[in-house]
Amino acid sequence: MSQYATQKYGLVDFGQKSLLRHLPSTGKGKHVDVLGSSYERALRAQPSHPLLETPASNYLAYVLIATGNTLVISSMWALGLTGTYLGDYFGILMDYRVTSFPFNVVDAPMYYGSTLSFLGTAILYGKPAGILLTVEVLAIYMIALTYEDPFTAEIYAKRERERKQGKKNS
Repeated sequence: MSQYATQKYGLVDFGQKSLLRHLPSTGKGKHVDVLGSSYERALRAQPSHPLLETPASNYLAYVLIATGNTLVISSMWALGLTGTYLGDYFGILMDYRVTSFPFNVVDAPMYYGSTLSFLGTAILYGKPAGILLTVEVLAIYMIALTYEDPFTAEIYAKRERERKQGKKNS
């Protein structure tokens, strides 16, 4: 049995490197969960590079994973269930746009956090191909943000216009 086939209680054993599955969902739907699973499978088959298998690279990988997960989990906490999974696309808006941590650090913490987790995973497994895949994921997220950011800004601006209009009519 391959070292990559060992799986128990969500723990993945990569030889000497055992870790919990740490690629979080961005809260934007199942596509990221599938992406994380596909990413992990793609990494398994790729060759490792010795420069990515040093103690320093492992330290960097864990820092990236921890930072990425902090961004994703704290943004989910700030947005709540509705803001994370339903929110803007169904017309269920927060009272105000969230500007507290982590949104005061980065404008899209779920996207950037999951990107950091993908990068950390690639480095932890010592896979250069994973770094290239991470760049591709980031490019896709950046394209999504070119549509999502203006959409979000406009729906909140529209609601403010409607609120002001309602006050004038009162």
